[in-house]
Amino acid sequence: MAKAFASQGDMTEKKITFDEIGDGLYAFTAEGDPNSGVIIGDNSVMIVEAQATPRLANKVIECVRSVTDKPISHVVLTHYHAVRVLGASAFDAQQIIMGDSARAMVVERGQEDWDSEFQRFPRLFEGHESIPGLTWPTTTFSEDMTVYLGNRRVDLMHLGRAHTAGDIVIHVPDQNVMFTGDIVEDHSACYCGDGHFGDWGSTLDNIAAFDVDAIAPGRGGALIGKEAVNRAIESTRDFVESTYRPAAKVAARGGSLKEAWDAVRAECDPKFADYAIYEHCLPFNVARAYDEARGIDTPRIWTAQRDLDMWAALQG
Repeated sequence: MAKAFASQGDMTEKKITFDEIGDGLYAFTAEGDPNSGVIIGDNSVMIVEAQATPRLANKVIECVRSVTDKPISHVVLTHYHAVRVLGASAFDAQQIIMGDSARAMVVERGQEDWDSEFQRFPRLFEGHESIPGLTWPTTTFSEDMTVYLGNRRVDLMHLGRAHTAGDIVIHVPDQNVMFTGDIVEDHSACYCGDGHFGDWGSTLDNIAAFDVDAIAPGRGGALIGKEAVNRAIESTRDFVESTYRPAAKVAARGGSLKEAWDAVRAECDPKFADYAIYEHCLPFNVARAYDEARGIDTPRIWTAQRDLDMWAALQG
C-alpha cells in the first residue's frame, strides 16, 4: 500500500465537459473532479459551486462565455469544503449564497479544511496563490429561499444532512432540473469524511421525490433523463450504505479502526474500486463511519495533522 494519500499522486489533468441539461442550464464536469453548474436567467447568470481556486474558476467562466455574455450575479455554494468555495472571488458576483449551517462550518473549521484538503489533493489547488482567503457568503438562509433571475425561479433548499450537515440543493422548476452538490455522485466515490451516514438515505429520498428530469451531480457526468437520475441516486445510496454497514459491525463489537478499514474494503472494493477518487476517499470515509457508529454525531474536524495520524494508523 502506498505511504502517501492516493490523491497526492494524482496529477493527471482531466477533460472538461460542458453539457446543457435543460434550457439555459449547464453542468461543468471534469472526469470526477469537482463539478460546477450554470443557470442562465433573463439578465444574469447564477453559478453553482466555485471550484478550489480563482484560476480553476476561470475555466468555468470560459465555458459560460461560450454560451452567454450576461453578467454573473450570484454564486451559490452547496457546502463549505475548500475545493468548492475558494475560487468564488473570480466570478465577481454581487451575491454569494450559502446555507446558515455551511457558513457556521466555515467559522468553525474552514481554515482547517483548507489546510487539510490542500495537503491531500494538491492538483485541485492549481493557482492556489491566487486565493484571497476564506470565502464568506453575503447571504444565508435556514431551510429554503427563492432567487429570481428575472422571470426564472431558482429554489434553494436544505433537504437534510448527507455529505455535510449543511448541504443544500438547487432546483429550477421551469426545467425540473436539480444541482445536488456532493449528495449525489455518478461513478465517483462519495467523500464521507464530514458526512452523516444515518441521514444520507432519507436526504436522497427527498431528492428522489422531486422526480427531476436531470441532475448536475457533485462529481461525475451530467445525469440527463429520469433513468440516469434514478440510477445515480441508487448507486450513491449503495455506496454510502456499503461503507457504513461493515464499519458499524466492527465498531459494535469493539473492533479497531484498522479492522473497520479491512471490513469496508472487503465490501466496497468489488463494487466501487473503479470509481473516481475511490482510494482518496476511502480512509476518511472509514474513519467517519467508525466514529458515527460509536455515537459521534458531529464529525471531528480534519486537520493536516489528523489526516497524517489517521493514515499512519491504517497502514498497520
